[in-house]
Amino acid sequence: MADFTDALTEKQIAMIAAQPVFFVATAAADGRINLSPKGYDAFRVLSPTRVAYLDLGGSGNETHAHLAADARITVMFCNFDRPALILRIYGRGRAVLPQDAEWDALAAHFTMLPGTRQIFDIAVESVQGSCGWGVPFMTLAGERDTLKKAHRQSDPAQWAAKVAKRTRSIDGLPTRATDRFIAGDEN
Repeated sequence: MADFTDALTEKQIAMIAAQPVFFVATAAADGRINLSPKGYDAFRVLSPTRVAYLDLGGSGNETHAHLAADARITVMFCNFDRPALILRIYGRGRAVLPQDAEWDALAAHFTMLPGTRQIFDIAVESVQGSCGWGVPFMTLAGERDTLKKAHRQSDPAQWAAKVAKRTRSIDGLPTRATDRFIAGDEN
């Protein structure tokens, strides 16, 4: 049976901190529903009613487009160890880019990763915890360094030019491009 709360509890915050992967789902009124897995040390609980995550450049920018059109977002965590638990955060999100006035304050909560293009800032509206009994046990073998490595090896000017061209989602919704390349950590 699912339990709903209006904000994250300390127990839920601890569960989130232990997870190496999370999933993000968004949708606009028309078009595709976007569901993306996320890794790295990219998620932060800023308060029981506010969370955020770093977004690195990748294959598209659907989350940005959907949030600009509708703002609805669901973030899901699955505990692949004990105790069995699925946690969904329902909220309203927005993209904060390096050129935005609130960037510095929000970015201070993170260690920048190579290729960071934006931070998604999410106001928590409700939280659902459910059993997770159908989720398998899994162990983490390690992070893939491929995306960070590709960004570290990018020429900043070429990277910025490529990102600047991505002003539409796959369904044609508008996005805003970052105005700078973020080199991030040196690992």
